Amino acid sequence: MISIAWYSVANLLAGLAPTFWLLFLFRALMGIGMGAEWPVGAALAMEQWPIRSRGFMSGALQGSWGLGALLSSLAYGLLYNWIGWRGLLIIGVLPALAVLYVRRYVKEPEVWLENRRRQRAEKREVKVPLLSIFKIDMLGNTATACWWMASNFVVAYSMTGMFATWLQKDLQLGPALVALPVMLLSVGQFGSGVAWGWVADRIGRRWAIMLPALIGLPLVPLYLFTHSYAMIVVFFGLQGWFAGGGIWSQAPSYLAERFPTEVRATGSGFCFHQGAIWGGFCSPIVTYFALNWHLGFAIPMAIGTIGGLISLLLALSVSPETRGKELVADVVLA
Repeated sequence: MISIAWYSVANLLAGLAPTFWLLFLFRALMGIGMGAEWPVGAALAMEQWPIRSRGFMSGALQGSWGLGALLSSLAYGLLYNWIGWRGLLIIGVLPALAVLYVRRYVKEPEVWLENRRRQRAEKREVKVPLLSIFKIDMLGNTATACWWMASNFVVAYSMTGMFATWLQKDLQLGPALVALPVMLLSVGQFGSGVAWGWVADRIGRRWAIMLPALIGLPLVPLYLFTHSYAMIVVFFGLQGWFAGGGIWSQAPSYLAERFPTEVRATGSGFCFHQGAIWGGFCSPIVTYFALNWHLGFAIPMAIGTIGGLISLLLALSVSPETRGKELVADVVLA
């Protein structure tokens, strides 16, 4: 509830910011709220969901990001010329209404409540969970999870971070034409989350991530190295089912299943968001090579996307499979 209220208010303040540095400040503060919400919400959902369909729920949960992106691209395409970037940011205050629902209807998972009770009863409380994920028995698991998530974010930011800018600057397309392929990618992300989540419950978490990465590799040049708008729309939209969404479908379940209950949200949050830091470098690096080396945006975007997918495959090749793992209340790391 705190994180949702935090990033909603920060979005509002960013939209009202009178200077660049205040905009910078409020966007950074928004990132703190957004960063807190994902691991908490993902851990809560995974702890409450049955084992038999946890992968499916993970895909639906993570794929729902695509629905939000779809709404945002619709807002951009339909409203940008009327309300500008400030109005679009101000719309971001609306998620604050979700706090009322969470407060009234969402309960703490039983496995977490029992784990907290055992920590106190056994006087084995984990007071600094962030340090616990780096204990010798957990270090390899934490490192490979960080590698995997860093690869995911490099793919995502290389693929989408400067995509709209590429269409606007290099291909000279207007807002409506920019919005269409982004909308199709977003639809694909939700559909692929559900589909690959179903696959994950049958063949495992790792293969449900690696297969869409393998399929996504040859799609990259098909939409980046063409001037055909139709090809861009078709293949970038198709990429939403693979590198756009498929590789993300098991982020909630796979991270939750890799960490014990007392550090689940902390471990998931650390691995997820250190990846976001690496991904955050992609847009300025792509822009540097696009402008200073006069390459255009397509070439550095392709290098980042393909390199990230290969790195992802390597990370998962040395990571454990967790399908069917029961999330228990045992105190493991105290």
